[in-house]
Amino acid sequence: MNKWEMVIGLEVHSELKTRSKIFCGCSTRFGSSPNSNICPVCLGLPGVLPVLNQKVLEFAIKAGLALNCRIAAHSKFDRKNYYYPDLPKNYQISQYDLPIAENGWLDVEVGDGIKRIGITRIHMEEDAGKLVHAGSTITSSSHSLVDYNRTGVPLIEIVSEPDLRSPEEARAYLEKLKAILEYIEVSDCKMEEGSLRCDANISLRRHGQTKFGIKTEIKNLTSFRAVQRGLEYEAGRQQTILDEGGVIEQETRSWDEEKGVTVLLRGKEHAHDYRYLPDPDLVPLEIDRQWVEELKKQLPELPSARKQRYIEQMGLSDYDAGVLTASRATADYFEQVLAAGASPKGAANWVTVELAGKLNQSGLTISQSPVPAAQLAQLLKLIDDRVISGKIAKDVFARMWQTGKEPEQIIREEGLTQISDDDSLRQMVEQVISQHPQTVADFHAGKEKAVGFLVGQIMKLSRGKANPEIVNRMLREKLLEG
Repeated sequence: MNKWEMVIGLEVHSELKTRSKIFCGCSTRFGSSPNSNICPVCLGLPGVLPVLNQKVLEFAIKAGLALNCRIAAHSKFDRKNYYYPDLPKNYQISQYDLPIAENGWLDVEVGDGIKRIGITRIHMEEDAGKLVHAGSTITSSSHSLVDYNRTGVPLIEIVSEPDLRSPEEARAYLEKLKAILEYIEVSDCKMEEGSLRCDANISLRRHGQTKFGIKTEIKNLTSFRAVQRGLEYEAGRQQTILDEGGVIEQETRSWDEEKGVTVLLRGKEHAHDYRYLPDPDLVPLEIDRQWVEELKKQLPELPSARKQRYIEQMGLSDYDAGVLTASRATADYFEQVLAAGASPKGAANWVTVELAGKLNQSGLTISQSPVPAAQLAQLLKLIDDRVISGKIAKDVFARMWQTGKEPEQIIREEGLTQISDDDSLRQMVEQVISQHPQTVADFHAGKEKAVGFLVGQIMKLSRGKANPEIVNRMLREKLLEG
């Protein structure tokens, strides 16, 4: 890619976390039996009228505020006309020229710096139904069935400016966007359930040029990994065509995860192809500014601000603070551990390493953790009070995970209290020194690693219960005596 520069923009569709659909009272619950959450309104049967769900408008405004957008004083809904089997009305109620929010931005961490990505617009719309393919993909299926449960589920579409210059930047932008939507609690952002979906537009241009190249759109990107891989593949495909003197066709392509390629779906539509017109059944919106200010006050501390607070006030590293604030659930759990009496650095280490490892291994989210935050704080206090060593604490944590028992109960039942008694430890030190004369000689010859070996032998002798700090001090004193 040394001759070519990527130009990438993302269109992110996020289902809003409302109990009912955008224009009717049908449930938005995921996983219901096919075509069970439908009514004449969301199916667009003759004689019915849509009524806007006010919670949808509230969530859309909150998203706009969190993404630094200008909230419109006047907005309206439009009909986007196209025919597809999952669209029962043959039009989608969306927004065209007067969206609810415009001209925002989002800062993402790129390399060693921060890059500001523009947000063109955020608009509200209804979701379409879902095609259930007979095969693994639309291109390999003999037929497809239609489930209309998702029809009318409220969406916001967040359109970025073409400010992204690599698949890595696109992934970072999407991850940050997901975190913000979760923080403000307008969407659960479960990509595996389709509540956060991304379409990517990509074109290439020669380095130094300002004019955009011809873009293609990639659909069916259902994970962060798919976004990155899809853009990498499409950039390579376009580069090959351009290097051979060919011309890029403006088209919509689908990402085939199994094959790792994009495949042609159709020629790219333009706005006029959809024949947008104002929806005559929905009145225009007049947004009260005082209400917008009230919603702004309801926004929680967002990921970037929370991360900065962890660094400045708690002394955490940039990496640990980033991991902890990447999701609101993780940050909330971490702060619950602190509220129960743990120190920030100890809690950060255990949440990002030990707890995260167990969750990943078990396929659980942090909200499903068998170890509550208060119990983890109890365990960390036992380490700080030198009741148990860090090594024993990992064994205790594993038992807490399995049994749900309190750490003190496990320590008491299994006799895991750390040995800090001077006489007992002194006996172990003398025993290990007498058993390893060559290692002692190595220490006196200047080999510092010999101490580590002897400490390890003492820990083995004590079955991990010896206080390592006291052992280290006693061992050095004894070796220097000799």
